Amino acid sequence: MSTKQSRIRNFCIIAHIDHGKSTLADRLLEITGTVAHRDMQDQVLDSMDLERERGITIKSHAIQMQYTAADGHLYTLNLIDTPGHVDFTYEVSRALKACEGALLVIDAAQGIEAQTISNLFLALEHDLEIIPVLNKVDLPSARPDWVAMSVENLIGEPAEDVLAISAKTGQGVDTLLESVIRRVPPPAANSQAPLRALIFDSVFNQYRGAVAYVRVFEGTLRHRDEIYFMAAERTYAAEEIGFLRLGMQPAKELQAGDVGYVIGSIKDVRDTRVGDTITHARRRASEPIVGFREVKPMVFSGVYPSSTEHFEDLRASLERLQLNDSAIGYEPETSAALGFGFRVGFLGLLHMEIVQERLDREFDLDIITTLPNVKYEVVLTGGAVKVVENPNHVPRGNMLDHIREPYVKAEVITPADYIGNLMKLCQDRRGEFRNQTYLDQERVSLEYFLPLAEIIFDFYDRLKSLSRGYASFDYEVAEYRRSDLVKLDILINGDPVDALSAIVHRSKAFEMGRKLTSRLKELIPRQMFEVAIQAAIGSRVIARTTVRAVRKDVTAKCYGGDITRKRKLLEKQKAGKKRMKHVGSVEVPQEAFLAVLSMGQ
Repeated sequence: MSTKQSRIRNFCIIAHIDHGKSTLADRLLEITGTVAHRDMQDQVLDSMDLERERGITIKSHAIQMQYTAADGHLYTLNLIDTPGHVDFTYEVSRALKACEGALLVIDAAQGIEAQTISNLFLALEHDLEIIPVLNKVDLPSARPDWVAMSVENLIGEPAEDVLAISAKTGQGVDTLLESVIRRVPPPAANSQAPLRALIFDSVFNQYRGAVAYVRVFEGTLRHRDEIYFMAAERTYAAEEIGFLRLGMQPAKELQAGDVGYVIGSIKDVRDTRVGDTITHARRRASEPIVGFREVKPMVFSGVYPSSTEHFEDLRASLERLQLNDSAIGYEPETSAALGFGFRVGFLGLLHMEIVQERLDREFDLDIITTLPNVKYEVVLTGGAVKVVENPNHVPRGNMLDHIREPYVKAEVITPADYIGNLMKLCQDRRGEFRNQTYLDQERVSLEYFLPLAEIIFDFYDRLKSLSRGYASFDYEVAEYRRSDLVKLDILINGDPVDALSAIVHRSKAFEMGRKLTSRLKELIPRQMFEVAIQAAIGSRVIARTTVRAVRKDVTAKCYGGDITRKRKLLEKQKAGKKRMKHVGSVEVPQEAFLAVLSMGQ
């Protein structure tokens, strides 16, 4: 191993949301002098306004720091920051693959959370050196001794050896840096072997194309080398390579163990897939770095412009978003109620919220989104399996045999006081209890199998409210299972409103149908004729409400005379209303769609 290679440390920070990961990254950059004091700001590595506002990391980041350790040697530290939300688990796993060590940051006031354990297990799968760190020890509510004992019970690290720091004030961060240099092993790699570099992230530059962030495992990548992307099966020239400081710093070569970037006039960010392996076009590696998989959307929703004239603007906006976020998938679709729009696939509900927010902020688009749903497997009577992302594509009648839905393996970590409430919540959402483990005297881990469709609406909000904010939640997709699912249609005067169709469990169909019909009754304006609002499963109506007709007093001009005069006028009005009901159409106002679609379940 060369002297240069022995003084490289590649590490990442893994933590639950809001445990101080980005703040710790700020302190590391400040102490190592990577960022000048005048350029310092909170969440330096979080480049999006949304990341700063929500206090979360959405996009993975990497930065190189130089640090002179207590032994007098200069070390190169490559920090690979990772997203903290369950929607981005695959990106986290690829970032961990690029490292030899991980800082496990735990809030000294809140303790171990579900996402902490999930990311810890990911790190252990990749055989990383784990350095547990208690953050926010300066808070009055901090309980460092209790949390350190929880860490000892979880991973076996002696409680007295767990580092206690405050990323906000900088307390203990110097000791943390020395621990990284002492405990994280240098990269073990061969610079003479065929090139193998892992893409752990990519961004799009409108002037230079896709920029791939890479960790070189074997071989040497030089400027202007012809390179081959093994999963994308594309060949490019490495027009610029270099290191990731606060900006990009060009270099002539990246050796085994280095973390840097590659630019090669790559027009489409989908060619630089996270997890892909880069090798030389002529002297190719025999096999790629293991672990690559296609990122597949799990949650789908219809996205429509509020005005049909903005359809092309929406298409252009989604195209531009996809340049920076290859996980977004979309295809055109038409709704009789909402007009022209797109069926968009997201990694999860947070990902969906972020995309909606970006469409509003960055492109100034006013959009309507339909109820989110998951990807179902529809088994036809002949045995063929059809994947359905839109409820309106479910076959009718005898063609359908049954529907399979995705289940997730969920873990809930909660104080023991709230076990009953949360177990009832999971059971109400058709959960299947698997395991219960006491992490310590106060905190319990509950393991359930849950249908993904049951947790994408308001499950997380209900979890937080029932536990007063103390419970945390994490999940991973496990399998598809056969369920008693039905397609629920909403009909207005006998005409189905496709934008309000949903696939629901039969046991919950009546309740949801009643809620939707009642809500629509309040929102649809009264017409000159009676409007029937129905919820139906196939041809069977399960719930109905009626918007009463606006009644004009046609007998007002009759001041007397025979009763038959009034009766004749009323009969004429009745016949007119009947004819109007047959030929008239009900215009469902935009506000009604917005109110119903935001209602969730």
